[in-house]
Amino acid sequence: MNPWINYHHLFYFKTVAEEKSVSKAAEKLLIGQPTLSAQLKQFEDTIGIQLFERQHKRLILTEQGKIALEYAKNIFKIGNEMYEVLHDRLTTNKLTLHLGAQDSISKHIVLQLVKSAFKVSSCQITLSEGKYDELLRELSGHKIDLVLTNFCPAGVDAKGIFPKAISKKNIAFFAAPKFRNLRKSFPKSISGQPLVLPTYDSKLRYDLDHWGKIHGIELNVITESQDIAVNKLMAVDKLGLIPAAAHTVTKEILYGELIEIGTLQGVHEELYLLSAQRKIPNIVAKRLVDSFKI
Repeated sequence: MNPWINYHHLFYFKTVAEEKSVSKAAEKLLIGQPTLSAQLKQFEDTIGIQLFERQHKRLILTEQGKIALEYAKNIFKIGNEMYEVLHDRLTTNKLTLHLGAQDSISKHIVLQLVKSAFKVSSCQITLSEGKYDELLRELSGHKIDLVLTNFCPAGVDAKGIFPKAISKKNIAFFAAPKFRNLRKSFPKSISGQPLVLPTYDSKLRYDLDHWGKIHGIELNVITESQDIAVNKLMAVDKLGLIPAAAHTVTKEILYGELIEIGTLQGVHEELYLLSAQRKIPNIVAKRLVDSFKI
């Protein structure tokens, strides 16, 4: 049988974690520092988990402490909402949604996801961009509700993570019209040509390397970047060719700034919406997972 959680202790823990100091938290809570330290120790003993580590006179949350803090924030937030609802005062509160997007994902797709969230609810959205590994850690730690990525977690990374496939599109090389002659004898014509490719933070880069080896093509990489917007600007400025799904360069094709050189057989852009197992699910996130597709 699980021990009863003392919510005074939980609130003390939350305050210490946010203040990063027992003395500052004690001052804020208007209690003595020795009393607060004893209450915090009693809370750790009750749940059987070390929540803090001391490093150079500083309190650092352990990994389990970070998870506990997120739950504590949610618990007290829900408690406040309950009080407001019971007193008929919940008129301005909005549902919140924290989205994470891998920085190699097209901003157009991120915009689609945000607009879909607004259709689900008039919510307040926090948007974070970053590398896949960083976002996955934030998702596992319940700091982010959903992650938009082109990696599907496997092995240890997949524990407690639920991927939902939302898109699978063909990849082609696009370039400024001056490279039009490369359409002839494609894909051999690509060998040695200047390429602007994503970094190895993207699964697409590994797929491109594999494609090049299979077809005996020399990939002459002149620039690596995870920002698709920057890559498109380089291609429009005639610096080199970029690999992309057609829907990410629609505007550039329409304006005649880029043309398709050729499609890469067997290479696709696969996108996933990742969610994590949670005891307190985010309603907007759950509905997006059920409905969002590209």
